[in-house]
Amino acid sequence: MVEQDIWVRINAKSTELLNQLKEIISSTEGFRIHGRKEVNKPELLIFELSEDFEEEFKVIESLSAANGLAEIFVTSRKEDSNLLLRALRLGIKEFLPQPLNIEEVKRALDGVKTRKQRQVIPSQAPIQGQIIYVMGSKGGVGTTTVAVNLAMNLVEENCRGSIALMDMNTVFGEVPLFLSMKPAYDWGEIAKNVKRLDTTFLMNVMARHPSGIHILPSPNLNGHPSATPETMGRLLGLMRSMFEYVVIDGGQSLDGTCLKAIEMSDMVLFIILLNLPCLANTNNVLKSLSRVGIDPKGRFKIIVNRLLKKTDISLKEAEKSVQSEIFWTIPNDYRKTMSAINQGKALREIAPRAPIAKNMAALVDFLRTGGEPRPEKKGWTLFRR
Repeated sequence: MVEQDIWVRINAKSTELLNQLKEIISSTEGFRIHGRKEVNKPELLIFELSEDFEEEFKVIESLSAANGLAEIFVTSRKEDSNLLLRALRLGIKEFLPQPLNIEEVKRALDGVKTRKQRQVIPSQAPIQGQIIYVMGSKGGVGTTTVAVNLAMNLVEENCRGSIALMDMNTVFGEVPLFLSMKPAYDWGEIAKNVKRLDTTFLMNVMARHPSGIHILPSPNLNGHPSATPETMGRLLGLMRSMFEYVVIDGGQSLDGTCLKAIEMSDMVLFIILLNLPCLANTNNVLKSLSRVGIDPKGRFKIIVNRLLKKTDISLKEAEKSVQSEIFWTIPNDYRKTMSAINQGKALREIAPRAPIAKNMAALVDFLRTGGEPRPEKKGWTLFRR
């Protein structure tokens, strides 16, 4: 079957921008410029916005209705949050800031081509992804560090599907900070527009990290309606069908929304430190979960973070205290961990040979193989096998 070219209509206010877009589109295989006398209908509209973007969005809507456009891009010299939100709600696929980045425009065009191909290729079996919920026994135990590095190492393992990293800490959500990102949206947009939730809307809300991870930040108490357990259930159900792994930084909250996420998770990594407050909180959390009908046995894996060579409380004493096995231990390396956080990078990026970086890689290897580490990695990270 011969693929047909995608016709692109350009609505630009400046001749310079018009010529630049024409040059980029003409040099991209599979695309053609749509002229006024062209018989074929355009599939993609690239529209330049001015200061009066509200009126222009009405024009875009009418053009879309008249031409049956498959996709719309907008471009502007102004990056305004209201403009971006308006574009998102209209289902506009891409915002191209000016001056144009040629490679970004080409990537956006490739996305159009990929989405069109998916419409004609028989769909593969849907992904049944795994949800891994990372939560802490208290604040400051390293929950975000574990969640971020877990996701980054999953990408390194070349999973067949993509990886999503979701931040559920609505008070101190720091996932974007740990990855040196400034996303335009958060999942508060979904809570506010849950009726529009589908694959396209979700992908427009999520931010893509250069590694390939798709980030879904938390609203951070920004005034959006709180997500209900029903909304969270619908969101995670969709994400499970789209991504091979969904890693959630759950913080320490146990509200209804978080309980729904825990309930839907395939695995819960419970991060603790070897001190009395953490052990006491661990007991309280596990008992609280049991009282609301969530059995912590099986899916819950206790991980001791920042393990020192010499501790006042031994691992066996900790197990006795929480009446559960310690699943994994992560060595203490304050300097490298803080360096990674301050640079907005993963541990494997700044110190791939460091014991803590190797430990995180081994944890991912262990989780992905269902409890059977690769031969060369056996025995050096597990507390209990």
